[in-house]
Amino acid sequence: MISSPRRAVALGVASLLAGVGIASASGSPSVSAEALSGWLSSHAHGSAKASSTVPKVPAASPKATCGKGSHPEGNVQGRVPLADYASGRAVKGYTCNSGAVAHVGSTGGFKTFRYADRTGRVCAFYDGTLLFPTSLAHDSEAPGVHVLDMSDPRRPVQTARLLTPAMDSPHESLALNPLRGLLAAGMGTPATAPGVVDIYDVSQDCRHPVLQSSTPLGILGHESGFSPDGRTLWISTTAGPGVTAIDVSNPVLPSIVWHSFTYTFHGMNLNADGTRLYGADLGSSPGLTVLDVSQVQKRVKAPVVTQISHLTWPEVSIPQNTIPVTIKGHKYLVEFDEYSQGTSAAPTSAVGAARMINIDNDRKPFVTGNMRLQVNQPAARATDESNDPGAAYPVQGYAAHYCGVPRTVDPTIVACSFILSGLRVFNIADPYHPREVAYFNMPAPNTLPLKSGAYAMSAPSFDVKNHSVWYADGDSGFWNVHLTNGAWPAAL
Repeated sequence: MISSPRRAVALGVASLLAGVGIASASGSPSVSAEALSGWLSSHAHGSAKASSTVPKVPAASPKATCGKGSHPEGNVQGRVPLADYASGRAVKGYTCNSGAVAHVGSTGGFKTFRYADRTGRVCAFYDGTLLFPTSLAHDSEAPGVHVLDMSDPRRPVQTARLLTPAMDSPHESLALNPLRGLLAAGMGTPATAPGVVDIYDVSQDCRHPVLQSSTPLGILGHESGFSPDGRTLWISTTAGPGVTAIDVSNPVLPSIVWHSFTYTFHGMNLNADGTRLYGADLGSSPGLTVLDVSQVQKRVKAPVVTQISHLTWPEVSIPQNTIPVTIKGHKYLVEFDEYSQGTSAAPTSAVGAARMINIDNDRKPFVTGNMRLQVNQPAARATDESNDPGAAYPVQGYAAHYCGVPRTVDPTIVACSFILSGLRVFNIADPYHPREVAYFNMPAPNTLPLKSGAYAMSAPSFDVKNHSVWYADGDSGFWNVHLTNGAWPAAL
């Protein structure tokens, strides 16, 4: 039996594709992997094209050395082979220097946040929709943004579920500004959607967010980014050009301060003073685009935004987002790509994975090191890897999706959701030589005849005090994962 999120995806995509004339002879929607891949390439994620030759890619990151209590995967880093499903090994999960502290729910989306409000209460926020609003696609799902009281991180308690339009279908736009305690989203789908923007105040009692406004200011929505001061919310269209800056200084009365059809961005993040925007560019040359947005930040009337630089890399797939960090006094971006170019399992389709980019001089950014798994490499993809459950599914596969860091200054580690490979943790103390230090992968326990594998898609967040990482899996819900055996750096 297909899991509920997977049904939601299938139903939503089928409806869309049927609407544009892709149907079976009987008239009901019939969606092949090839059709879905083509739809995603042309509508959902810009103009990335599959290469006809095997791309030259960086080496895989060194494997984690698994210590006491681990239940490691097989010989190929990141792989969950079909044989492990047949033997029953997959259902037991794969852990390396990690273990589950708590687990809630059966579905999850793209963002996970940890937040402590003004009283010291700690909450988790995560969206429950993978690709399409599950409340519309399948009524057995639990749609919306889930709010968990994490006072006892071993026993999360759901205290609210946000169901306003953008929270019901945020796609990848759920955003939290911890400085002001604002939780926001722009209504979106894999392609785009009317950009209704919802803003909640979570600063007083994070267990019970208070709606401030729900307005159609996002133009068209897909992804997002907050300025660090929490005064500007950026919304991207993604399926085509479109970036909108929204003034949320007064979250009850937000207003558009800048909009452009020049750029086609996925996610965006900004530097500490909000004057530089680092966009995951899906345009004609996918990669990183750096913009000077200082006039938007300063609220200059009719602000002018200028491009500072652009960077791409040979193995680029679909740039997802960026995270500005400082390591030993030098400025970097953690950049991560999603999926692969073209068909997800083809050896010739580049898997972008994740990387470190030096931006000391943001006019001349350059890649310093990469975070990749052996399973992402062309040699592994040329084997029978495509037979692994979920490996050939165009919106799953062996690839990266989102990353997160515990802090922006000397974070030491980065945790990334690598879809079928689960949660992966890398040490980036040396940004020229990242290395894997832990992983946690719990493939969904689906019943025969279909086995779908893990669906780790969310941006992780961190419980520093308890040395834990929080993330959500599309087919198994919210996880609180404790790092062991020295994987958590002593300096944090």
